[in-house]
Amino acid sequence: MATTTMALRSKAGVYVGAALLRLVLTLVFPELPDLLTGRVEISTPVTSFKRLQEGLFLYNHNVWPYDGGVYHQAPLLLPVFSLLPDVKIWPIFTSIVYILVDILAADALARIADSGEAGQSRLFSSPRRANRATGPLVAAAFLFNPFTIATCIGRPTSVFTSCAILHAISRAIHGSPFNAMMALSFASYLSMYPLLLLPPLILLAYDRQLETRRTNSVAMFTVKCVTIMAGCLAALLVMSFAVTGNSWGFLARTYGIQLTLSDLTPNVGLWWYFFIEMFDSFRAFFLAVFWLHLSAYVGGLSIRLRRQPLVVLTILLGIFAIFKPYPSISDTSLFLSLLPLYCHLLPLMRYTFVASAIILYTTFLGPAFYHLWIYAGSGNANFFYAITLVWSLGQSLLVSDLTFAVLRDEWELERPEMVGKEVKQI
Repeated sequence: MATTTMALRSKAGVYVGAALLRLVLTLVFPELPDLLTGRVEISTPVTSFKRLQEGLFLYNHNVWPYDGGVYHQAPLLLPVFSLLPDVKIWPIFTSIVYILVDILAADALARIADSGEAGQSRLFSSPRRANRATGPLVAAAFLFNPFTIATCIGRPTSVFTSCAILHAISRAIHGSPFNAMMALSFASYLSMYPLLLLPPLILLAYDRQLETRRTNSVAMFTVKCVTIMAGCLAALLVMSFAVTGNSWGFLARTYGIQLTLSDLTPNVGLWWYFFIEMFDSFRAFFLAVFWLHLSAYVGGLSIRLRRQPLVVLTILLGIFAIFKPYPSISDTSLFLSLLPLYCHLLPLMRYTFVASAIILYTTFLGPAFYHLWIYAGSGNANFFYAITLVWSLGQSLLVSDLTFAVLRDEWELERPEMVGKEVKQI
């Protein structure tokens, strides 16, 4: 009882401290939110708060919000944000909403950590599982991550997607597949790419069902989950149809933009520069190749790491942060927030320092190179794209290193005589 009370107090202290830090930064530096909102590292064409304000202005004046060719986000965000006071007059209310979303995401993350799923699943128990991080510690690592703080103050809509993904994982772990599918459908409605998380999330939800409730086969359980998610997505799309004046045109202006990469605004991803240089005759082919590459990881990882579905979800989120069409530091923050769950695998990881140094290096040089290109005029697009390649390299090292540590952990459990021995690939 005393331990539970202490844990609750620790969580409350972390949440209050994180909220106060964000409020202080917003109030003491009132120009900071608008400054961060305009940064390409934080805002993308499909998550930008400025573009949301443009769509909201048109919506409030009874104009189709996609007429301006600027707004590419989900229609249901408009009636929700229209309930808030004008952000130019009362910006504090919008900031409070984003702070609350961050705390909800951290609470879901803490529940995931406290479940112990990262170290012990239904089909696999790590020999190192005793060395795990507590819920308050994992929540603090997320809330006080500079990327998370900058994202919250910059107010992109990607924070809602991240929160929904974490709640989907949390609900699946705690034996509530219906709520998990609802949360994932909301995340997919906002950003589309979370749809690829469906297979490992179904496996996670199935594994965490009580033995007395796991009477159906995986196939029947999958059909049930897919039906729930399809129904939720259909309901969201029908409501969007009503909000946009009984028009399905929003589909091409939201999801179509992501599928076809129509807006080539620079970001920290790998797609925009490649397709700027691409000849139009090859564009459709390479779009298919890029999307195939992004989705090809799902099946292989779900089969190979079937015994650890939470690991699959974590690795996929790291891959999405690198290879999705419009990534931002919000996606990196989501992946980094899940890494502390695997602190028991830290001794098996080989390139933690190198990857951390690369990410730190690009965090400082990225804005400088962008300034040289856009404002100083002493550089070109190659300056910024080069640093984004290094940024992606750092994330790739973390993802591959985590994958190696997971596989090594499984291998040492199967072959105890190889514990501590060096492995060489031939």
